[in-house]
Amino acid sequence: ANPRTLLLGAAAQFGIFATVLGALTLNYFGLISFTLPQAAAIGIIGGADGPTAIYLSGKLAPELLGAIAVAAYSYMALVPLIQPPIMKALTTETERKIRMVQLRTVSKREKILFPVVLLLLVALLLPDAAPLLGMFCFGNLMRESGVVERLSDTVQNGLINIVTIFLGLSVGAKLVADKFLQPQTLGILLLGVIAFGIGTAAGVLMAKLLNLCSKNKINPLIGSAGVSAVPM
Repeated sequence: ANPRTLLLGAAAQFGIFATVLGALTLNYFGLISFTLPQAAAIGIIGGADGPTAIYLSGKLAPELLGAIAVAAYSYMALVPLIQPPIMKALTTETERKIRMVQLRTVSKREKILFPVVLLLLVALLLPDAAPLLGMFCFGNLMRESGVVERLSDTVQNGLINIVTIFLGLSVGAKLVADKFLQPQTLGILLLGVIAFGIGTAAGVLMAKLLNLCSKNKINPLIGSAGVSAVPM
């Protein structure tokens, strides 16, 4: 209904790239040693997406999977504490009071076509990401189609809770003391909170930038939603 807000989500990903550069900077100055794949895995914490962080770190830096997962989910839980000070510092009271215009109603056909088209594009352009995005699209399609309501309700409630428990157990099994209690873990925790902060700031600033060239103003506070915090 409002495609330009896609830019808010895109801007929030600056936290990922800033974190990658931060990890490489720590390595350059000899403070904490991170390889490029490890830096990339740490950077994905800035996406505030737990499953993505686990998936990518498992591919690029399995030795850091436990620490990255703990950092990602911890900061996702702390979003209500991390984001408000940044949002308040970067916006004026007038901007925070902006009332956005009512969007048009999205048709059922559009809601159903969205996950299908998205998955096709991802499979063609980024096949490595297809399994991850495919699960997202499948869940979205189940909910919007309206023909499998019982299954959709189970997935959104009972199943997600069971999966979360097993996910926590499997990640916890990776937290072996001799691997977790390392200087690298402190670096990951530090870079993680920086990633969340930069991602939030970038989303808010992008909304302010869009307002400079648009009649229909966007409340800059929604820019922070680019830090998705999934699944929370």
